[in-house]
Amino acid sequence: MTQTSENVTWLTQSGYDQLKAELETLTGPWRVEIAQKIEAAREEGDLKENAGYHAAKEEQGKGELRVRQLTQLLERAKVGEAPTDTGVVAPGMVVTVAFDGDPEDTMVFLLGSREAAGDLDIYSPQSPLGRAIDGKKVGADAGYELPNGKKASVRIIEVKPYTG
Repeated sequence: MTQTSENVTWLTQSGYDQLKAELETLTGPWRVEIAQKIEAAREEGDLKENAGYHAAKEEQGKGELRVRQLTQLLERAKVGEAPTDTGVVAPGMVVTVAFDGDPEDTMVFLLGSREAAGDLDIYSPQSPLGRAIDGKKVGADAGYELPNGKKASVRIIEVKPYTG
């Protein structure tokens, strides 16, 4: 689970370990593999029309971007414990909300960062919905503005810690 303030990203130990392992793979075995792909494509000849070479270089660029993202994230990460089950919305919590208080129109999501959750929808604590519900208890109503300028409201139905 992740909680982000201005320059700090809060991670559980397992989240930190997972991101660190991804970084180690990218900076070790993956770099060797992509360098071999580029060299093999380079040996095929004319680089201007060599699709394999261009694809490998593009893959290298995307991988190096991810290395930079992970490095920055881990440099400012603070490792902490999962939030406690207090019934209060906070980063790292899985939240169920009902739109306009309608129990038939619900959504479940993690309030956190995309690095934290696998198959859950994720909303940033800095998003309009995240800001509206942060700190609220089960049963509370919250309103926020949609990107199109319209207003929306939700009722908090359930809040529980993300266990990953």
